[in-house]
Amino acid sequence: MRYPALTLLAAVFCAPAFAGPVKVAVAANVQYAFADIATAFTRDTGVAVEPSYASSGKIATQVLAGAPFELFLSADDETPRKLAAASQTVQPPKTYALGALVLWSTDNSFDGKQWQNWLKAASGKVAIANPQTAPYGAEALRVLDYYKLADSVKPRLVQGDNIAQAAQFVDSGAAQAGFVAKALVLAPQMQGKGRWVDVPEQSHQPIVQDMALLKPAAANPDARKLFDYLSSPAARAILQRYGYRLP
Repeated sequence: MRYPALTLLAAVFCAPAFAGPVKVAVAANVQYAFADIATAFTRDTGVAVEPSYASSGKIATQVLAGAPFELFLSADDETPRKLAAASQTVQPPKTYALGALVLWSTDNSFDGKQWQNWLKAASGKVAIANPQTAPYGAEALRVLDYYKLADSVKPRLVQGDNIAQAAQFVDSGAAQAGFVAKALVLAPQMQGKGRWVDVPEQSHQPIVQDMALLKPAAANPDARKLFDYLSSPAARAILQRYGYRLP
């Protein structure tokens, strides 16, 4: 005698569970690079990715408040370590990239060779990310102190919630210049817009960017697949194309 109903139930309970898209919280400086990485990952694995972009500090606040992110790509190494100390990760964080800071302007008078003198003599707004929540903003302040530009530039600072918003201020003309992530000015969306100059590394702390596999990832094995994929040759090549140095 056959029991079709029981057979159907057995098939349902024996079938593998299909996880939803990997929920990833991404620091704003990585948005364009990560979009390319996510596309490549989905193409190679068939696994969908659901990214959310914000400053590292805001993401950490959301994680601590119970946001269901499974993977976090930070703009620094300190924030993921704090989340690990708060038992919000399933394993120690790992460095995936080292970021670079640039001064960018769409102003025709911008002089990249004499950028310090130009910045001191300029009168327009200078954009940075909020140094309280965005590591690139904190390092921009270090640059101003290092070159003794704080007195002339700090009164003209305008802060974005994250480094992408700081770049938008420059792109829109709301700011005459901005300290932004090199990865943003190298993005295809920004090609041909203004000029930029690398900020010397000795003027600020290294921008070491770590990723963390968060507690909700325990229920989604695809999250670990993406975590591992970010160290693959394919992902590393994309990061290099956007101006990141590799660990």
